[in-house]
Amino acid sequence: MAINLQKGQRISLEKTNGNKLQNICVGINWGAIEKKGLFGFGKTKEAVDLDASCALYGEAKNLTEVVYFGNLGSKDGAIKHSGDDLTGDMGGDDGLDNEVITLDFSRLSSGVNYVAFVLNSFRGQDFGTIPFASIRIYEGTPKRVNEVFAKYDIANGSGFAGHVSMVLGVFYKKNDEWKFNAIGEPTKDKKLEETVKTVTQTYL
Repeated sequence: MAINLQKGQRISLEKTNGNKLQNICVGINWGAIEKKGLFGFGKTKEAVDLDASCALYGEAKNLTEVVYFGNLGSKDGAIKHSGDDLTGDMGGDDGLDNEVITLDFSRLSSGVNYVAFVLNSFRGQDFGTIPFASIRIYEGTPKRVNEVFAKYDIANGSGFAGHVSMVLGVFYKKNDEWKFNAIGEPTKDKKLEETVKTVTQTYL
């Protein structure tokens, strides 16, 4: 299922063999900010704390639950968060995701119709100042990537500089089938609560 997913594109979660995707991972990889040392000598690293979260909504677009660093799993067990990474890659890009959220559609409560994924910079560090930061939505496990469906480069992507919050995309149920809307848009929000509210008002 090789899909060159574009921002704003909507796709079904059916593979070329006709099977439906059951497990999705959202992984975020980012690096610490490099700064000049005291009096301009040497270099130091400033830790970067990005937070991946997802919000669950019912059919009436009512918020039912948020999975984030303070709530690492949904009540039905379908969504699991790997835990809060407070620093990013301090020694350069290790190629591994710093935070991963997994979603098992087969375990998701029947009352959930939307699952929105968002990213926030906890300390308000501008996406444009981070040396590298990318998000990928893929089929696989936290330790294995089978197929990437969407990838966003938010450190170097046009439009992300000057922002500390973004909406990655929304999985939504239509005629009992799950589909995905690749949004990839920065928002003016500063906190997770504000970003979730923006999703409710604009992206469902």
